[in-house]
Amino acid sequence: MEKRIEAAFAWLGITIGALLASFSVVCILIPNDAIDYGTAGIAIITSKLSGWNLSVCVAAIFAPFLLLGFLILGRRFGVRAIWGSAVYTVGLELFEKIPFELNTEHFLAVVFGGAILGAGLSLILRSGGCIDGSEIFANIVVRKLSDRTGRSFSMTYLLIAFNACVYAAVFLLINRNAALMSLLVYVVATSVINHFTDRFEAIKQVTIITKDAKGLADEIHRQLNKTCTIMNSFGMISGENKTLICYVNYFELPKMKEIIAKSGGAFTTISTIDEIVR
Repeated sequence: MEKRIEAAFAWLGITIGALLASFSVVCILIPNDAIDYGTAGIAIITSKLSGWNLSVCVAAIFAPFLLLGFLILGRRFGVRAIWGSAVYTVGLELFEKIPFELNTEHFLAVVFGGAILGAGLSLILRSGGCIDGSEIFANIVVRKLSDRTGRSFSMTYLLIAFNACVYAAVFLLINRNAALMSLLVYVVATSVINHFTDRFEAIKQVTIITKDAKGLADEIHRQLNKTCTIMNSFGMISGENKTLICYVNYFELPKMKEIIAKSGGAFTTISTIDEIVR
């Protein structure tokens, strides 16, 4: 029953977050000469240059990334990403038909719109979803690199490079003001996201204290293809234990939590890692 309630709140969070994001883009950002970032930004550029319907452009550009996410990152993540993107697309179509005007300066409107966008995306990420193809792309690249090298990599640099290309395209294909306003959206939105998700693009260190170290480590390796460092530890009450340390990315955390919950009797902490030096 508890898991069903938690799942229901997760779906509700993704839905509300996607609607907030679509409202911000259609009603505040685009009317004030700014665009979203990531693949949503590519869709907006395509719509502006071609004159095609925005929601159609979003659906077409999101589709291949969502398919890759479903096939490579797993059914649970893929289904939630598809749902979030579908609600976002419908929201774009819906809010385009609703008259809304924010009578304020462009700068203040863009800051406000970026904050709403960041709040919506934070809600989606915290609910285990995703609506931006750039995050799916970065996640897949990081996973492939980790599988080949056995090392953990952050998505930060990939996301920065992806969005730098988007803003360069805005600068060259639309105009300088749109590029600067859009960059402001990115700064505000990511600041809000980092505040509520503890820098989702960074590496996460999971520290697990348990008595069933081997069984848990085997399950983590089987389901996530991640290895663990195992150390002896001692608790004043629990006595002899084992401490496992494992590194994952933000999108792998829900699966990691599921594995730990099924093991039972484990004490776990999660922290953000800026860099791993070898």
